[in-house]
Amino acid sequence: MHNEHPQKARLSQLSLAQRILIGALLWSIVIVVGGVIAMSAVYQAQTQGLLDDELDSTLVTLARAIEPVPDNSGRIRDIPEKLPSDAKYETPLSGKYWVIIAVDGAGQLEGDIRPRSVWDGEVPLPDGLAELALAQPGVIARGNGEGPAGEIIRAAVQAVTIPNRENPILLVAAADRTLTDQGASRLRTFLLVAMTMLAGGALLAMALGLRYALRPLQRIQLDIADVREGRRAALQGDYPREVQPLTEELNKLLEHNRSVVSRARTHVGNLAHALKTPLAVLRNEASGQTQLDDVVRRQTESMRANVDHYLVRAQVAARAEALGARTQLAEPVQGLVRMMNKLFEREGKHVSASIESDVFVRAEQQDLEEMLGNLLDNACKWAASKVEVFAERFENETVLIHVDDDGPGLAPDQWEQAVKRGVRLDETAPGTGLGLSIVADIADMNAGDLKLSESPLGGLRATLSMRRAD
Repeated sequence: MHNEHPQKARLSQLSLAQRILIGALLWSIVIVVGGVIAMSAVYQAQTQGLLDDELDSTLVTLARAIEPVPDNSGRIRDIPEKLPSDAKYETPLSGKYWVIIAVDGAGQLEGDIRPRSVWDGEVPLPDGLAELALAQPGVIARGNGEGPAGEIIRAAVQAVTIPNRENPILLVAAADRTLTDQGASRLRTFLLVAMTMLAGGALLAMALGLRYALRPLQRIQLDIADVREGRRAALQGDYPREVQPLTEELNKLLEHNRSVVSRARTHVGNLAHALKTPLAVLRNEASGQTQLDDVVRRQTESMRANVDHYLVRAQVAARAEALGARTQLAEPVQGLVRMMNKLFEREGKHVSASIESDVFVRAEQQDLEEMLGNLLDNACKWAASKVEVFAERFENETVLIHVDDDGPGLAPDQWEQAVKRGVRLDETAPGTGLGLSIVADIADMNAGDLKLSESPLGGLRATLSMRRAD
């Protein structure tokens, strides 16, 4: 039972072309084998029928070539000029034979008249034919047996009666059927080769035809990949009538997807304004120095941080569901680097970036800027003097973006703790502790991740893993 499921899984993974070709192959095998067997049988039956007709003619000739002896003894004699005249009957063991056999009252063979072809060999009489012929006088009994030379023969036997003779006479005609069998075997081989080549040619033509016929589906697959990678917005072009409805429905689905994402962004923005305004009012009202004012300020600040966090997650989730997200990495990085250099210039900190212009990632530009902005801001806060940004591309469709600083860094046991939401390893530094957790969440929703490690500059390295978009 356990072996059935993998087998079904393998069958379900076959392509349409493979399924059609496998079905055609199985049908071709049935046609070839069945055709060869049927045509060989017809040919063999026809050649055997011709051989039987020839033997029947020989029996008629033999019946006319015998007469009773005039002394009323019941004996018979042959008339030489009426015997079969084929020259093969005069050649010993030539493969063509006839015999006239006398039968006694007990059904035993008494004597025979035979041509030179039989010579002194065994009478070419297959087992059982004599009894069958004697049981039905006048009816020809046929069968296969062994001839005088050890060859396979076809024999015809008929029991006839003679005037003034009480017991019947057996007439036997036989011929070597080796050539007939060899002809059938050659025909069978020829048919097998010819029909196999014909079936192979038909399967090859079908495979080429399927490849040509299914090419539009491969084109649709490539076009959908372009849409997913952001190289085009919809499926465009001339498609066959059979697949045109599919492309139209896919375009409608893409448009519906964009519409859903747009509405989600609008709702998220509206929710942000609806929540932030009451929180701002509460925070302004709690401007006193009482314990209640302090509690309200801290709680409203925590609520605002949580609202920002989950609103960012909602926005990212909506964007992550959209198809066609594809962003060049160098442009937003350079923009963020310029901004950070201006903000931290007075502190003597410098940010540099080395990103090639042909590096693209699978993410919305807004998400990418959000992640890199948080990482650069965090690196600049803790750096002693410099921050470096560079990217690596890998063949497994992954881009690694490294942000290094020369600050104090973190201990290895603090790396995982630092990316958790709301965790602040240094309470003296400004912030809510949500920066790295937001980066990790956004990366996760875009099929990426964030890892911290030791930087070659001596501080902390933040590595952002993203899907590559070619």
